[in-house]
Amino acid sequence: MIVGVPTASVRFDSLPLTYCAATGERVETSLGRVALSELVAAGPVRQFRWYKGRTFYSGWYWSSTTGGMVAYESRLELARILLADFDPGVRGIVAQPFLLRGRIEGRDRSHVPDLLLSHADGGVTVVDVKPMHRLSDPKVVEVFDWTAAALAVRGWAFERWSGTDPVLLENVRFLAGYRRPNVIDHRLSEVVVGLLGDQATLGGIERAAEPAEVSGRVRPLLLHLLWTGALTTDLAVPLGAGSPIWRTETRG
Repeated sequence: MIVGVPTASVRFDSLPLTYCAATGERVETSLGRVALSELVAAGPVRQFRWYKGRTFYSGWYWSSTTGGMVAYESRLELARILLADFDPGVRGIVAQPFLLRGRIEGRDRSHVPDLLLSHADGGVTVVDVKPMHRLSDPKVVEVFDWTAAALAVRGWAFERWSGTDPVLLENVRFLAGYRRPNVIDHRLSEVVVGLLGDQATLGGIERAAEPAEVSGRVRPLLLHLLWTGALTTDLAVPLGAGSPIWRTETRG
């Protein structure tokens, strides 16, 4: 529920919504009418700016989920994008997906969420990223509550994100370096899978591959398979040679 705003006074489905179509055209519609398929293919609705002295760290991230670039405006946003890209249940990642506007209690409101995630089960999560210390800011609370109530009309979830376990994040960040399939020697996949039964750790599989003189190419493949979810390990502890790994489908 929106703090201080009676929900009965607001027709959230008619709120004006603007997005940037894949063609580059700006499209004006409403929250209730916008097609999810259009938003999933959309570009950032506002222009990203880079300039000397800017306090935020902006850039582009190549997503293995979408096969394209995703923009970010801070390292915290990049961290959330990394986790989304690593999540096998996420099918689409869009930065700055739309501009939502409305007039509430005589005041004009507008908000551009940071991310839109579409999921394999058909669900949608809209994410706003803010440092923990800002989540209690009354203005932030008001905007987030308004956004969450509006998105509920479409059955979309709203997530306030301010970080996660640092060990998990660093592990995912490291594995992201092996997300590109074109830099992996996939011909070794059968060799690696064949070693899994006896060699239960990353280092063990590498050592077992040494007689075949392919050990130097095994580690990148193992890390790529961990990224894709074909293999699993405990990401709550730092990755290392002693990290146990197993096939995802046999995890108990």
